[in-house]
Amino acid sequence: MRILSGIQPSGALHLGNYFGMMRPAIELQDQGEAFYFIADYHSMTSLSDAAQRRRNTQDVALDFLACGLDPKKCVFFRQSDVSEVTELAWILSTVTPMGLLERCHSYKDKKAKLADDDLDRVNHGLFAYPVLMAADILLYDSNVVPVGRDQKQHVEVTRDIALKFNNLYGQTFVVPEPRIRDEVAVVPGSDGQKMSKSYGNTVEIFAEEKPIRKKVMSLLMDSRTPQEPKPDAEKNTAIQLLKLVAPAEVAADFEARLRAGGLGYGDLKKGLFAHYWNYFAAARARRAELAANLDYVNQVLREGAQKARVQATRTLKRARQACGLE
Repeated sequence: MRILSGIQPSGALHLGNYFGMMRPAIELQDQGEAFYFIADYHSMTSLSDAAQRRRNTQDVALDFLACGLDPKKCVFFRQSDVSEVTELAWILSTVTPMGLLERCHSYKDKKAKLADDDLDRVNHGLFAYPVLMAADILLYDSNVVPVGRDQKQHVEVTRDIALKFNNLYGQTFVVPEPRIRDEVAVVPGSDGQKMSKSYGNTVEIFAEEKPIRKKVMSLLMDSRTPQEPKPDAEKNTAIQLLKLVAPAEVAADFEARLRAGGLGYGDLKKGLFAHYWNYFAAARARRAELAANLDYVNQVLREGAQKARVQATRTLKRARQACGLE
């Protein structure tokens, strides 16, 4: 089984990234042949600061390795170090209907969020994002693509593009399947919406203690008093996050106490912070070690790119031959 997943270096990674993509990817490295990449090409649709992109890319590498990604068990690399992906994206774009891209929720949602005076940010890269994503997936003959529910449509687009190319030029690409873990498909942010950098509601994995404590303590709650029973306790943002970072019995106890009444939101948030901080304690220590040895981190990425290019050149040659470029 070939597994493929990528993550953008568009800002500090947060609990939504970890539980939605990173932890599933780390678990899957023991279940098949895994290819994981830092999607720096994709970040160009929203980030135009070159120095920031370099810092973010380094931070993503540090974060992934600190959280348990093992370069001996997977291929870990920068997307832009395998330039074959951009040629394949062009080849795929010639069989991709405009209507297919126009129906993509991600493009429509991001376009709608931009103000009328900022429409210049609605660029071709944002529109064609699913084609580059298809190239990412198809280049490595991926069977399984672990994604969040909001990215499922892009894997479906990849399947449509692969089938169209295969029907037109003959069997060339492996048609992938998405894999979604429903229990963590959407991680709530500090305001109760889906956790996302674009909403400014994230709880970062490796933030400094004081700022992240302040952020957790500012989680949006309703106006009910501590004494009031909360029959909808399972919908509480702090409870939902606690279920991710605390032992099941601890989270269940907090939920039961909130449901019955008598548990103040401040005490609930303090409990959440303590378990969040403890959950990533070992990863924080490992990250500090890695940050002091960046030569090793860069070597991991270089060696990963070399391994990735072996498969990439093979797939691209097959595609070029199929469509008559060779």
